[in-house]
Amino acid sequence: MTIKNVTVAGSGVLGYQIAFQAAFHHYKVTVYDISDEVLEKAKAKFNSLSEALKNEMNATDEQLALTFNNLYYSSDLAEAVKDADLLIESVPENPQIKQEFYEKLAAVAPEKTIFATNTSTLLPSALAPYTGRPNQFIALHFANDIRKYNTAEIMGHSGTDQAVFDLLVSFAKSIGMVALPIYKEQPAYILNSLLVPFLDAALELWGKGVADPQIIDKTWMVATGAPLGPFGFIDVIGINTAFNIRKMKADATQDPVKILTVKRLKEEFLDLGKLGTSSGEGFYQYPNPAYKDKDFLK
Repeated sequence: MTIKNVTVAGSGVLGYQIAFQAAFHHYKVTVYDISDEVLEKAKAKFNSLSEALKNEMNATDEQLALTFNNLYYSSDLAEAVKDADLLIESVPENPQIKQEFYEKLAAVAPEKTIFATNTSTLLPSALAPYTGRPNQFIALHFANDIRKYNTAEIMGHSGTDQAVFDLLVSFAKSIGMVALPIYKEQPAYILNSLLVPFLDAALELWGKGVADPQIIDKTWMVATGAPLGPFGFIDVIGINTAFNIRKMKADATQDPVKILTVKRLKEEFLDLGKLGTSSGEGFYQYPNPAYKDKDFLK
């Protein structure tokens, strides 16, 4: 098994970054999304990302030109995966959406194609039955701003072929990631097992009206020396992702505080197009969020 052609399904917060990272490291990458209009937005994000790589990672114009030459686009799923050795799924963090996507994908993907989910909360074993190829299905999870925070958590399920697991570890390294093999299924992997409870605690404090987001962030930053607080993290991760994770928990527990927090996230942010750094506004305004102000911690 070798990987030369990669398809990334979903061009949202992480999907477009994964696609660009793989293309930058010489893979032929097809970006799939639900419409040509969405793909046009992805192209605009690639332009911004290329400037970030130039300014922050010293990428050259030649490297970036080659990266763009390695990128292809399709809103037709069958067309997008026809040559794929690896498909990386980064569709919305909703079990029903992912299940339906894999059922459609299984019907059109070549037998050779390995499927990897970038889910941040779901176990691969929960999705494997819908893939049509559970032995070639695995989780490959990236942190946001992957050019800088270059972690790749690789987690199979009991039916994942060991050769597929090993190949994905090698692939992660080949695109500049620090590969982090996980040998037993763990909800939320390693990173989110640590991060999600932290963000949940902050959302609980805000949801209950204990303190506003800036005070919560300031408390954490002053007390620990961290460069940003939980609400700064949520803006980077994407408020939509935080909403989806929080809503699943609210629906499962019917906890009134969680329900209220979900309601506030929807009405005060998502309904107003405030998605975090990707839209220029979330709990903070970008590109100059208040937590970077020299007087914020006073």
